[in-house]
Amino acid sequence: AILGPPEVNITSCPNCINITIKMPTSHFRDKGKLLSLIDIYVELDYDITLKSQDGEHKRPPQRTTEEVLSTVIEELYPGRNYCVSVGITASLNKNSVPSPWKCVTTDSEARQGYHEVAVAGAVCVSLVIGAVLKCVHAAGFIFPKFSLPQTLV
Repeated sequence: AILGPPEVNITSCPNCINITIKMPTSHFRDKGKLLSLIDIYVELDYDITLKSQDGEHKRPPQRTTEEVLSTVIEELYPGRNYCVSVGITASLNKNSVPSPWKCVTTDSEARQGYHEVAVAGAVCVSLVIGAVLKCVHAAGFIFPKFSLPQTLV
């Protein structure tokens, strides 16, 4: 029996990608229900191949007993395109068909978000300074209204 391909979905996050892997069902049935590969093998190994402009990088295999799992690949460059393919194997079965490549561009929102906060902060600070100056001026501390001595009136 050939294992795979698993169903793979990826979403981007700042400097990372979030990968959801759904193990495929098998062709075996138990009481009419298709058995998952986890039902049959209990444990599966999955390996993720990451492809970017720097080339392909195969990550070390991880073991799972989950039918659906999520993993995050971190420390990636923001705003760069990455593609992912996942293969699964079992201890007794190394015949695997990897998932089709799925691609996503990592977010650069972390920086945009920071920029928006900085602009909003600057606007708030300038409004506060303006309000304080207006109050100080109204109280007569800045540009006091000169009152002429009575003799000159």
